[in-house]
Amino acid sequence: MKIKECMCNEPISVKPETRIQDVVNLMSQNKIGCVPVCDEKNHICGIVTDRDILLRCVDCKKDTNTTPVSDIMTCNVCSCKENEDITNAETIMGQNQIRRIPVCNTQNQLVGILTLGDLVQNDKKIGKEEMCNTLENICDCGKNQNNN
Repeated sequence: MKIKECMCNEPISVKPETRIQDVVNLMSQNKIGCVPVCDEKNHICGIVTDRDILLRCVDCKKDTNTTPVSDIMTCNVCSCKENEDITNAETIMGQNQIRRIPVCNTQNQLVGILTLGDLVQNDKKIGKEEMCNTLENICDCGKNQNNN
């Protein structure tokens, strides 16, 4: 199965200069937990999650009305290509313990986003065992239990 068969193909993105409050509004209106940050050519330059907003903005007492998303976004973004096999995305998600991954075309432009929810909805096509392995890797289930 190709990533483009499983992903959300209408991703919402913002520019680096977008105010955090506007990102919060977009997330709330669209019931999403992350937003890719793209440059003028629609290339991914970052990603911001609801957790980033809490920990890097609210907890640090930054003004959401004046602070640009570029101040709190994650810059080193994992992504995948739309024509790759879904197992490639699952591997990246598991290795990096991420629940959402931006999807790019051959020109490295954002064309979609693949979430853990998308994988679960397609578990019959992907395979339940493979899906469970991916979920276990993302959640780090059973690893590092002795390191607490």
